[in-house]
Amino acid sequence: MPAAPSDSVLILGIGNLLWADEGFGPRCVEALAESHAFGPGVRLLDGGTQGLYLLPFLEGMGSLLVFDAVDYGLAPGTLKIVRDDEVPAFMGAKKMSLHQTGFQDVLATAAFKGCLPARMTLIGCQPAELEDYGGGLTAIAAAQIGPAIAAGLAELAAWGVEVRPGRTDTHDLADPALRRDAYEGGRPSETDACRIGDARFFPGAG
Repeated sequence: MPAAPSDSVLILGIGNLLWADEGFGPRCVEALAESHAFGPGVRLLDGGTQGLYLLPFLEGMGSLLVFDAVDYGLAPGTLKIVRDDEVPAFMGAKKMSLHQTGFQDVLATAAFKGCLPARMTLIGCQPAELEDYGGGLTAIAAAQIGPAIAAGLAELAAWGVEVRPGRTDTHDLADPALRRDAYEGGRPSETDACRIGDARFFPGAG
């Protein structure tokens, strides 16, 4: 059923920008904010790894659209969409980091309090690299931002949410210094910055 015009929608990207493809979700929301404009009932949020601190953002929301890096056990770069009751299960399967455990808790607590959004969609990307601390998205994951956004826009259209080309001004995204262009463009070379650990302490590092 299409959403009523007054229905509130949270578009949420979760994950850690500092760990390569773990940042897929926030990068999708960032790109969406830069390319599309939404009405007052829609909120875009970089949820990072905040876990239960995200609960208040779900309260009062009729619909939830989540972008995330999810280990589905598929080929790197594969997109998979799950909906409604399937979302909590996939957020907990093959946990890659604490943020997924935390978001499972958010959904469970929201259900307990009776404020779980009536409609939920998770658009997940199978990561290619998670161990590159300080690294940006791999080319495989970055190439899926556009398709993930297209899938998200299709979900929103099915919900009756008005979206138009433009830009969404919001303070709910990462600091400008952590936006993708600045973050990835400002990264030191491998000769100037350790990628996987200090070679003096970690065998094979450096």
